[in-house]
Amino acid sequence: MAEPQLTNLPRHVAIIMDGNNRWAQQRHLPGLAGHKAGVESVRAVIEVALRQGIEYLTLFAFSSENWSRPQDEVSGLMELFKWALKREAKRLHKYQVRLKIVGDRSAFSADLQELMAKAEAQTAQHRKLTLIIAANYGGRWDLLQATQKLCQLSQQGQLEPEQLSEATLAKHLALAEFPDPDLCIRTSGEQRISNFLLWQMAYTEFVFPELHWPDFRQQAFYDTLHAFGQRERRFGGRQPAAQPIQPE
Repeated sequence: MAEPQLTNLPRHVAIIMDGNNRWAQQRHLPGLAGHKAGVESVRAVIEVALRQGIEYLTLFAFSSENWSRPQDEVSGLMELFKWALKREAKRLHKYQVRLKIVGDRSAFSADLQELMAKAEAQTAQHRKLTLIIAANYGGRWDLLQATQKLCQLSQQGQLEPEQLSEATLAKHLALAEFPDPDLCIRTSGEQRISNFLLWQMAYTEFVFPELHWPDFRQQAFYDTLHAFGQRERRFGGRQPAAQPIQPE
């Protein structure tokens, strides 16, 4: 049974998918089993996002710091990424979901980069939902690469220092074509952003559910969206206090 339609929804939801390894450890399974189970949660949140009309969903799949994990885990994640791209691209195309992958692709193997490009091209015409996968992404890397582009423009005489603004810098970030996230969810109860979208989350609302990512399914996502709808977003401002009713 489909959940009721919510109001006051976020346009853009970002998710830090945490707790895959802990989920696996609790079940005496290898860590990769948690990541595989997490693919089902990705499908679950996409389904809810489509039903509720969310426009953008960004998932933090692999950070620039994750390369320091054990080599067998990294290799397993790369194979899982390939498997997911091959299998899920058709599903995304069917449901009119556009796939966009952001991050430094140069560290990935040539065949993985080819799969990324193919999946993006296959879904490029869709706009029902844009699924953004952050892979080999870091917020500091994002700010650095944007700064490097601005320096190049300055050296070429296309940008003067006094022309530099927040909007100019934002135009060169990895998510430049998308609105900033309204809501960020980090599963598994951890309360930090781990170098994710440092610029873009200046006024993002945060929720930190205790569930590990493989257990974060449709109802959990729906409940989180409902909770977001109850919040008052002020963006640094303040609503004027209610004036007392004056007696006639």
